[in-house]
Amino acid sequence: MPCFLGIDTSNYTTSAAIYDSESGRMLRSKKLLPVKNGECGLRQSDAVFRHVQQLPEIISDITCNFDDEIAAVAASSRPRNTKGSYMPCFTVGLSVASILSDMYKVPLYTFSHQCGHIASALYSAGKLDLIDKQFIAFHVSGGTTEALLVKPDKDNIFDAEIVGRTLDLNAGQLVDRTGVMLGLGFPCGAELERFALNNSEKIKVKATVKGFDCCLSGVQNICQKEFHNGRSKEYVSALCIAYIEKTLTVMCEKLLEHYGNMPVIFAGGVMSNSIIRKNLSERFGAFFAEPEFSSDNACGTALLCSIRHTI
Repeated sequence: MPCFLGIDTSNYTTSAAIYDSESGRMLRSKKLLPVKNGECGLRQSDAVFRHVQQLPEIISDITCNFDDEIAAVAASSRPRNTKGSYMPCFTVGLSVASILSDMYKVPLYTFSHQCGHIASALYSAGKLDLIDKQFIAFHVSGGTTEALLVKPDKDNIFDAEIVGRTLDLNAGQLVDRTGVMLGLGFPCGAELERFALNNSEKIKVKATVKGFDCCLSGVQNICQKEFHNGRSKEYVSALCIAYIEKTLTVMCEKLLEHYGNMPVIFAGGVMSNSIIRKNLSERFGAFFAEPEFSSDNACGTALLCSIRHTI
């Protein structure tokens, strides 16, 4: 049966996946890039080096007991489907995918990391029928906080037009900077959520949204001030998450009012947060990737590979 191999080498995760288009089964493996304690990320040169080290292990992990036919190979080659979108770490996955394409003598396809996130969320949420429809997608991570109007596209499967974005800090950066301030390990999302779930104090927040765009840098200052004034880790963690949730809520309300009622999908690592997922699901009937498909992964790239190959 034909299967499709996808590779994604983002700024935080090395990942590969094989998608079986007949059964819908997804084999996947990924590994976080190591970050030193107290730091909030990696330089691109360090990320490239770590991907070169980790990718052979990741690919071996999913192919060691795999005997079916690989019909095509794909890689995330750029952050977004926009002119000039580039990040050095994606060249590692693209280079290896190119080698595997030649070795298997099969086509090579490339997609944006962002489109891979959207496709992974659709797959995980059981909403692949939306691929040929119009919907709103939020991509919320350490490198991106954007609202996208997604439409079918003959050449790229779908087109994701940025209609709202952060004007300063990304939501994932806010989470990690707040977490590192609290002494948590990077990436800080899971630990920050655990502290927030134990908060018992009431929290009231107000989002800063200009048109469809948002500002989050002020939230970092608020969290720092509260922590330095003696507030607990639980309170500060919950405060950080509440601001992100409120910001996304206001942005989504404005977008649906402007573009009309349509499905909403949330993707990206920050969207694995159970507090945000619960409240936005109830408010908008929104769809989310399961946590393991929310953070950076190659599953969407493998899925898009299968769709492109059959067009």
